[in-house]
Amino acid sequence: MDFKKRVETCFKGNDIRCLYKKELDEDFAYKTGKAIVDYFKCKTIIVANDIRFSSPVLKQALIQGITEQGCNVIDIGMIDTPGLYFATGFLNLPGVSITASHNPIEYNGIKIVREMAVPVGMDSGLEKIKEIMLENKFQISKRKGKIIEKNILDDYKEYILSFIDPKKLKPIKVVIDAGNSIAGKIVPLVYDNLPINLIKMYFEITGYFEHHEANPLKEENVKDLKERVVKEKADLGVAFDGDMDRVFFIDEEGKMIESSFVALAIIDYFYDEVKKSGFVYNTMMSRIIEDFAKEKKLKAIREKVGHSYIKNRMKKENAFFACEHSGHFFYKDNFYADSGIITSLIILEIYSEAKKKKRKFSELFKKYEKYSKLNEKSFKIKDKENAYEKIMNHFKEKAKKIDEFDGLGFDFGDFWIHIRFSQTEPLLRLSLEAVNEKVMKEKYDEVRKFLEGL
Repeated sequence: MDFKKRVETCFKGNDIRCLYKKELDEDFAYKTGKAIVDYFKCKTIIVANDIRFSSPVLKQALIQGITEQGCNVIDIGMIDTPGLYFATGFLNLPGVSITASHNPIEYNGIKIVREMAVPVGMDSGLEKIKEIMLENKFQISKRKGKIIEKNILDDYKEYILSFIDPKKLKPIKVVIDAGNSIAGKIVPLVYDNLPINLIKMYFEITGYFEHHEANPLKEENVKDLKERVVKEKADLGVAFDGDMDRVFFIDEEGKMIESSFVALAIIDYFYDEVKKSGFVYNTMMSRIIEDFAKEKKLKAIREKVGHSYIKNRMKKENAFFACEHSGHFFYKDNFYADSGIITSLIILEIYSEAKKKKRKFSELFKKYEKYSKLNEKSFKIKDKENAYEKIMNHFKEKAKKIDEFDGLGFDFGDFWIHIRFSQTEPLLRLSLEAVNEKVMKEKYDEVRKFLEGL
């Protein structure tokens, strides 16, 4: 694959992400470093990486490109993506991390943010960096930038803990699945001195996700955690994705808690703050979000799927909180950015209050169980160019309402679906919800058969 084709393939809506070596190699990372400096015109930039086996060599190439453009590098080492966000606020500098988030191990990527964790997406700078890459001509610098290694972990830990009152935490029994990812480094840093009975799963960092993909949104990747929670008679389970910007929760019975319910528990807990400025949510979340907002008279702002869209909308609306179906939870006081580790602590604080009354973890979310929602499903499609038209023609006659915001949404009365194309993988994403479980299962079978034929 030639260089221009690789650039077109790897630049996604919110970051750069594709297959290592085949599409994203050291030369690509080197040139990306040059393009970032030419676009930002920065004198210093923060650089980090995740745990993937390919990340160190890609980071080395990226740093070479950055320093050859005369820009200094502050290397903060191996850290989660929320840690990079913190660093850009703490040091007031732009940052870049070598990470492919939750993608399988054969992928890698480059995530870029401005100072104070301001996202760089296609409509906020990534398109310009892409143009510089495609032109493949870079400015020549007379000086070479310096590389400074900086450990920010103590400051990062203090910052994370500032989002809760540790004194409120009760001795909760928690199983955490680190997925052989960066969580194996960050969770002990934060949790080890807290009054939490922590049971660790897959905390070894080897550079490979050998036990399962670091994507808890897929049922098969939380199977071990569910079984362990029940076996240990734990209060709950927690699973992070590959770069810890997402987090998922398992109740005491081994059932996954819908992300919409987690979001509502947080909104309930911070109701007075949310009431002042509202919250942002994406198109794939449960309808209970809209119902709850109407009932509580809260400002609920719908936005496209993707962290850059959510963060930019949060900032524009000055919203206190935001959430995505995929386990992203964003906070105004966290530079409008998402954080799995902060969210895990907030949920533990919320549950600590409930545990005083001897309530089980699952009981926190019962009041939100109005509809039956299917976990997001992904489908490979053969004819991507004509898929949109085929989907519209198939569903439009029976639908009572059609919504073309961020994909295609169809409301059939007793069930509703939303279909969109993934920005990071060659897949189609389906969200389906219904008035009850029976309808949900029946309709999913119908929709699945159609989508598998595309």
